[in-house]
Amino acid sequence: MLRAHFALRLLEQEARALLTRLALVKPFALNDPMVPAASVPIPAQAAIETFLAQGRRQLARMIYGFIRWLRAGGGARIPVHRVQRRFAFLRLRFNAVLTQFDIFAAVMTQRSQSEIGVWLSGLDVASADAISLPGGYYKAPPIVCYLDRGHGAAIRRARTRLPGGGQNPVAVLRIPRERMVGSGIASSLVHEVGHQAAALLNLVNSLRLLLRGMQTTPGSDRIAWQLWERWISEIVADFWSVAKVGVGSTLGLMGVVSLPRVFVMRVDVNDPHPAPWIRVRLSCAMGQALYPDPQWQAIAQIWESFYPLNGLAPEHRQLFATLEGTIPAFVNLLVTHRPAALGGKSLREALRVDERQPARLREMFRSWQGSRSAMYAAPPSLAFAVIGQARADGAITPEQESATVGNLLTQWALRSSLDTSVICASQAAAWPVARPAESVTLH
Repeated sequence: MLRAHFALRLLEQEARALLTRLALVKPFALNDPMVPAASVPIPAQAAIETFLAQGRRQLARMIYGFIRWLRAGGGARIPVHRVQRRFAFLRLRFNAVLTQFDIFAAVMTQRSQSEIGVWLSGLDVASADAISLPGGYYKAPPIVCYLDRGHGAAIRRARTRLPGGGQNPVAVLRIPRERMVGSGIASSLVHEVGHQAAALLNLVNSLRLLLRGMQTTPGSDRIAWQLWERWISEIVADFWSVAKVGVGSTLGLMGVVSLPRVFVMRVDVNDPHPAPWIRVRLSCAMGQALYPDPQWQAIAQIWESFYPLNGLAPEHRQLFATLEGTIPAFVNLLVTHRPAALGGKSLREALRVDERQPARLREMFRSWQGSRSAMYAAPPSLAFAVIGQARADGAITPEQESATVGNLLTQWALRSSLDTSVICASQAAAWPVARPAESVTLH
């Protein structure tokens, strides 16, 4: 009996210790200093803080309930091991709350870093523009960015389940630190945004139905269409990136997947990513379909010169040949696809690719040489498309490109911060001001 009493007291102390540690988890607004231009967009910050606060309050109620139950004698009426099991679930929930906090902590804490914080805020602005689709087809969630080690970018989409439960209130986009702020950042950024856009439009599911139909078409290369279906999630994101930033997307992709030959040529049916060799070829084909220009054929030939097919096993070469043979039909299926979410419009029509043809991008770059203000005023994804085209044409050096992208990110962050300040100031001006006669006298 004495041992059971001691065990219950120990569990109560452990529960109270959880409460003390939970109290140390403060809102980010109280912990992370940053200049205004580096701040997370207000809708995103509000959504994150609200979500985490709700999780903390719910956990605190659970812990307090457990303590009250113990003090009321509930623990004495059941075996101690069952009381311990109940506490163990509380501690798992506590760890889940901390995990959720850490997911967003990476976003918030980097905003205090000199220059990097402002650039991340600029990437937030660019992400919001990259996911925008005129026509009101969906309500885009807030997107926040952070840097991490590693080779590739990634996104934790909004409205997906977080560890420990609950829906992610914002999209969290991870950018490899090696991509800042040089060539290819737009390609990685917009590719990941494309995953979120595809989910909002239900593109992957609708395209899979079409691809399964192609597998049953008499005379079709079934293995190729099976692989396209397997890889469709990543392909749709690549398509979104090419549609938004043009040739800069393909060049950026080449930079990411330029790995030792064994990795570039490997076909893994369990990997949602296409084999890098065929992925770049497909990106060129998508670019040619959306933005006809001789540059795409030239890039495809350069890619093949980097990774010639010589030396591959005959069955491996045959598989690549089969995939390449279906690329024209596959790309046509993509650009003409009319998902229900677009209300009858095709992807090509909804993405308004006519506005970003290479000739127009080249003309805009020439005009921007005499008017930097026009460049800063352009939508971020359009600015990325213009710079990517200039890089492909050799009209801008890597050093100039990096400096230009850094300046753009700073300007977008500053503009966003000032716009927010103006909105807040205008709302404050609209608040009623107490007249002297309405003041309260203290006695």
